[in-house]
Amino acid sequence: MATTTDEAVAGWLATYAAADANVAWLLCDRHDPRAVAFTFVEPDLSSRDLTYGELAEASRRLATGLAGLGVRRGDRVPVLMGKRPELVVTMLALWRLGAVQVPLFTAFQVGAIQTRVDGAKARLVLTEPSQRAKLDTLAGIDVLQTGPEFDDLVTNSPPLAESVAVGGDGAMLQLYTSGTTGKPKGVVVPVRALAAFHCYLHYDLDVRADDVFWNAADPGWAYGIYYGIVGPLAAGRRNLLLNAGFSAESTVGLLRRFGVTNFAAAPTVYRALSKSGLVDGGIALRRASSAGEPLTPDVVSWAREAFGIEVRDHYGQTELGMLIGNHWNDEIAAPLKDSSMGQPLPGYAAGIVDGQIAIEAASSLFWFAGYHEDAGRTAERFTADKRWYLTADTGRVDEDGYFFFTARDDDVILAAGYRIGPFDVESVLITHPAVLDVAVVGRPDPAGVRGEQVEAFVVLAPEIPPSDALAAELTALVRDQYSRHAYPRAVHFIDALPKTPSGKVQRYLLRQR
Repeated sequence: MATTTDEAVAGWLATYAAADANVAWLLCDRHDPRAVAFTFVEPDLSSRDLTYGELAEASRRLATGLAGLGVRRGDRVPVLMGKRPELVVTMLALWRLGAVQVPLFTAFQVGAIQTRVDGAKARLVLTEPSQRAKLDTLAGIDVLQTGPEFDDLVTNSPPLAESVAVGGDGAMLQLYTSGTTGKPKGVVVPVRALAAFHCYLHYDLDVRADDVFWNAADPGWAYGIYYGIVGPLAAGRRNLLLNAGFSAESTVGLLRRFGVTNFAAAPTVYRALSKSGLVDGGIALRRASSAGEPLTPDVVSWAREAFGIEVRDHYGQTELGMLIGNHWNDEIAAPLKDSSMGQPLPGYAAGIVDGQIAIEAASSLFWFAGYHEDAGRTAERFTADKRWYLTADTGRVDEDGYFFFTARDDDVILAAGYRIGPFDVESVLITHPAVLDVAVVGRPDPAGVRGEQVEAFVVLAPEIPPSDALAAELTALVRDQYSRHAYPRAVHFIDALPKTPSGKVQRYLLRQR
């Protein structure tokens, strides 16, 4: 007798939301130690496999070493690493101790890192040599980097005898998501969220045991860590991790070399591939999925021609994971509708409330309990009766239950699959002595690749003349002090920002300029 979606969801919840849920067992120790957990791919496309047995042994030893450095249950520990074996070994080691991993994107510069380290009240950061210099100015922080000291802990520490079971409501991750005002918000991910991640991997991505799966997203962000590391570990599905930045050449090369059959990436990846002229055979995808920003119909049409299959769009947030999608699994797949993000994932009930896409908080897979130590901004996300979680994304739903995205209500910028908070960029730009006032918005990328690009509207001090050199200086300021992924691609000098009588910047007017 076939298992219904309700039965499948109930089974995942029974496993991951249990009072004695143990992250290390759920993600590693219960799997065949001979099975491959990840294949790590270098820029030259050479690779090495990491089995569950190797991951278990190394993480048990590192856990003992980290305990010796003072890491305890509940500690927030930021990790600033690329897609390398030490990253997943570190994550498992922290979870064995009941600690909480705080992912840091490797394109972040000092300002973004400082904000997240401070928000997590961290005492230790783990990193790699290429990122080490970014941590030099952080006061009161111990740093452990990959290399001899890290390797010594793994080699010479005895394996941890017993992993801590934090239970389904215990925290395992703390990510940060940016809005338009205030500091980045801490999103605490409980162990029971694994049920939602496993559900998405099964029903929306349709990752099967015989697939060669590649989620190309960076694990410094929600989609990459939820569905490139945590979800595959939960489901016992191998994922490829490419330790290199994006290029169309390397992407096409990896798809061919490893025979990828199930691929997930941001729309900007598919757009870049469509313009590259490199996709001309030798790629045998069974499934292709997209997330991070709305997927335009032209990409879907191109994929049908280039890959022989369509790209299916999915929608989610850091606070929820993925929850609406054009499902791939044959049990629940439905025809595509142009520009639609699809229908709710099993385990979620969705609707439109006050014009916003909303998720019923009583949904069985709903796991967001609020922002870390921020009751005020948590309250803004729910209706007064607490029935609905409000995504701050406006949209509509048609008579067939298909959802359509229309706009962002909170002005978060979606550039190349990344969610960028204007406040973070503005906070850097305003530090320049020539800048009197500034507002940052997202506008369509003229090249049609990134989705949106970050643009800054700057009011200069009276004695400062605008110039191309000053615009380049401001761009470099953000790139060097905050993040390479968030710097303004265009800087506009204007006399005054449009504001409401209460002083709020009218960003929609800037986007229309």
